[in-house]
This record gives sequence, structure tokens and C-alpha cells, in this order.
Amino acid sequence: MDNSTFSIKTILIGAQMLFVAFGALVLVPLLTGLDPNVALFTAGIGTLLFHIVTKGQVPIFLASSFAFIAPIIACVQMWGVPATMGGLMAAGGAYMLLSILVKLKGVVALHKILPPVVVGPVIMVIGLALAPVAVNMAMGKSGDGAIQLIPYEQAIWVAAFSLLVTLIFAVWGKGVFKLIPILAGVVAGYSVSLVMGIVQFDAVTNAQWLAMPAFTWPEFKWQAILFMVPVAIAPAIEHIGDMMAISQVTNKDYLKKPGLHRTLFGDGLATTAASLFGGPPNTTYSEVTGAVMLTRNFNPKVMMWTAIIAIILAFVAKMGAGLQTIPVPVMGGIMILLFGSIAVVGLNSLMKSGEDLTAPRNLTIVALILVCGIGGMHIGGSEFSLQGVSLCAILGIVLNLVLPKAEKPA
Repeated sequence: MDNSTFSIKTILIGAQMLFVAFGALVLVPLLTGLDPNVALFTAGIGTLLFHIVTKGQVPIFLASSFAFIAPIIACVQMWGVPATMGGLMAAGGAYMLLSILVKLKGVVALHKILPPVVVGPVIMVIGLALAPVAVNMAMGKSGDGAIQLIPYEQAIWVAAFSLLVTLIFAVWGKGVFKLIPILAGVVAGYSVSLVMGIVQFDAVTNAQWLAMPAFTWPEFKWQAILFMVPVAIAPAIEHIGDMMAISQVTNKDYLKKPGLHRTLFGDGLATTAASLFGGPPNTTYSEVTGAVMLTRNFNPKVMMWTAIIAIILAFVAKMGAGLQTIPVPVMGGIMILLFGSIAVVGLNSLMKSGEDLTAPRNLTIVALILVCGIGGMHIGGSEFSLQGVSLCAILGIVLNLVLPKAEKPA
């Protein structure tokens, strides 16, 4: 490594990149019941693995994936955290299989199996299937709505303020402030919660300053694996978009060098490694791409320092305990925007494809995916069951391959 790798400037810029990603990084484990310190650790490990696979050529930081929030919540409720980690490890394996497909057949093969008419509605289902969880949390309830954790009169104001600040930063923010809307929303909501006296500090008081993160080792249940693997479709497609974006920012074609197959494989390996320790799956962060564009610092070594700093912070136990004191309505207010945004990404994928959605073939595929996914359809019994994203993704892929395409006019 050259001297610039260990320069104070490189390390400080790396810390700044972690600040940009921090809000989104820790929000995912907080929403899904996973440990935020573990998420910091696995984001760092995953990013370093990604840079090894891509030969340190791409200025990218990997951290907690939003696409997996709803599936993780559902999977944990049905099979527990260890089995969910086993499912996520398999999802990482699916990423890597997709990278091999891209290496052998090119990106065209990926689009043939997963065209926008399948991917778009599947992403919409990921965003909307657990919309009631966001609404329940915004009203101060547990995700399933069974328990009122915070009085509704207080919770709704906290949620509304958190959402409002997040929207203001996302829409009107300038420079670095536009890159941290989630962090801004969490800080604002937390501040209001402090004033209202609904924050409990017992966990922080009892926590040690330094401790090992609460790692959870995976176990493998084929039901959880079948449930989770199809979710990899959404971040894989998003990954291609992120690679194109960072290529445009740096004026380098990363789809050719180091190659999309390498970046996809690195992303999959990072997700598999994260699940090995009990962390959420990793994906490339658009916020960090925005920060790279803003700072004009294209040095990939910066991201390696971002990863190292994340790993170090993972052992600060009081920080993790402090993050877990964030009240439910703060996260609920932000989740309303977050889940809706994921759905809009899917809708945008459909619109940009230029497909005629009223054509019987396309109408059938999109309609069945949406209704089966959002409606909670499941097939099978206690021994074998397909449901949620896994069911609608498989349904969409099969329909796309089986249904005849409309003949083009001569």
C-alpha cells in the first residue's frame, strides 16, 4: 500500500463516509430486532471482502440492505433469528450464483429471467407487504399491533415530526445534508422523545463501555431458506444501478473492470459473511455514492477505512445500547417513508421498462404478483410452505417463462 492509504486525510474522509451511511446502517437492525453493533461489524467485514473480490478498484461501501427489512421481520416471527440468518446466507449464495450467470451469459441473461415486469412488482411487494408494521409503530404499538408501547397521543406527534424532518432533508437538503435524511429524522425524533420523557436509559446505564457484539450463528431450515432466497432479486437489480451510478460519477466503467460479475459476487459474499455473524445482509449504498460525487474523492482506500472504523465502533457496547433506546414511533415514522420508497422503486422499474401493462400477459403477471404478495397468500402446510416475497417472485418468474409473448406487429 502507498503512503496515502495511511494518511490522516484518508482516514478522516473514511470516517465522514461512515457518518453519511450511519443512519441507514443502524436503522435496519433496529427495525428488525437485530443488534446494531453486529450490523456495524458485518458492514465493515462485508465491505473489506467486497474490496478483496473487486481488487480494491471500486469506491463503494456496503451496509444494511433496506430490501430485506420486511422479509427479516416476517422470517424472525415465523422461524427465529438463527433460521433467518441461515436463509440470508442462502440469499447471499443466490447473489453469487447470479454473478456466475452474468460471467457466463452476460447481463442479458439476467434480464431475460428477471425482466422489469417481474422485478418491478416483486420490489413493490417488498415495500408494501408489511406497511401495517410501519403504521402500528408510528402509533406507538408493537409491529403486530398487539401491544401499546407508548401512548398514542405522544407517539403520533413523535412519528410525524421524525417523518417531517426526514422529508425536509431529503427534498430541500443541500450538500452533505441531502445525504443524511434518515439520520436527521432519527435525531429529530429522538430529541422530541427526550423532551416528552419517553426515552428509557436503563440499558445504557447497565451496558459496558467495551464488549463483544452479540453475534448470532445461523441454523438452516429449508422453509426460511425458500422464504428468503427470492428477496435477493431486488438488491441484485439495485446493485446494477448503483454500479452504473458510481461509474458515471468516476468516469470509469466498473461493469467492465473489475466487471459486474465480480461486484455482484463481492456483494453476495458480503451478505453471506454478515449472516454468519448475525448481521443484516449488505448492499451497495447510494448515500455513499452521493458523498463520493460531492467530495470528488474517488480513492477506494477511503472506503476501506470506513469499514475499519465501523468494525472498531462495533465493540463500543454503550453506543449500541444507546441506539436501542430510540423509541418505536421514531422508527415507525421513518418506516412509512422507507417502505413507500421501496414500492416506488419497483413502480419506477415498471414505468421505465416501457411495457404495456394493460396487455393481457403483463397484466396477469403484475396483478398476480401484487395480490398474492401483499395479500399474504401462502401455499402448502406446516411441512412445506411458500409465502410472501418467495411465492410471488417464483410465481412471476414462472409466468414470465410460460406465458406467450405478444407478437410484434409486422
